[in-house]
Amino acid sequence: MMLGVFSFLNMSLVDVIDILLVASFIYLVFRWIRNSSALNIFLAILLLLILQLVVVAFDMKLMSAVLGTILDVGVIALIVIFQPEIRRFLMRIGSGYSLNKIFKVKEKRMDGAIVNEIVQACEAMSEQRTGALIVFPHKTSLQYIIETGDEIDAQVSSRLLMNLFFKNSPLHDGALIISNGRVVAARCTLPITKRTDIPAKFGMRHKAAIGISEESDATVIVVSEETGGISYIKDGVVELVTTTNNLKNLLLNDGNETGSQAGI
Repeated sequence: MMLGVFSFLNMSLVDVIDILLVASFIYLVFRWIRNSSALNIFLAILLLLILQLVVVAFDMKLMSAVLGTILDVGVIALIVIFQPEIRRFLMRIGSGYSLNKIFKVKEKRMDGAIVNEIVQACEAMSEQRTGALIVFPHKTSLQYIIETGDEIDAQVSSRLLMNLFFKNSPLHDGALIISNGRVVAARCTLPITKRTDIPAKFGMRHKAAIGISEESDATVIVVSEETGGISYIKDGVVELVTTTNNLKNLLLNDGNETGSQAGI
């Protein structure tokens, strides 16, 4: 009789493939939200699913019905709770399989002259302790971010960047978006990361930069108003820039998937 309880372990090749796919999905979801506040909720739901499998295997009809009802109703709650993570996940999938990637269209990198202007502005703002937040979109569209600020269509120059981030400038508060070698928007609002492991030395600019880099494939430069330090953020990873040549190389290689992953 006890052997009959474990009869569900008689698996075919399809069952093995099914289990591997589910395990892979769980691993990807866990990896995606491991640094977010949704991790504990995900683990609780996973435990409920495992418990449901156990009660179904032992033919506990009442407990199975209760857990089934809880999980069915919980689907709506999951969509609400995991809305930022779901949105981020779908955006990454869309950018990963964009038309440019399907047809192997190489992304155009920034011109050396434009990079020099950006580096010159960042160096000057660092010396003057002027806070700055500059976003460089790639495959993922940031139109919804651009619409939160003031749209601009201007040539990139060090003087323009310094004037935009000047403390008395009406456009200094928020993020600047540079796309296709042009300044496209200023005073934009970025999503704040929900990570709790951010060092205390990083302020709201860094948290906003990490947030947009987690939600899209954009890279971000932050100039700290408190310390004058320059940071380069990609995929939620912060790299402290030590020299202007270091910053120049990062920008020249911006968009390259094999970029640096050192930092937090």
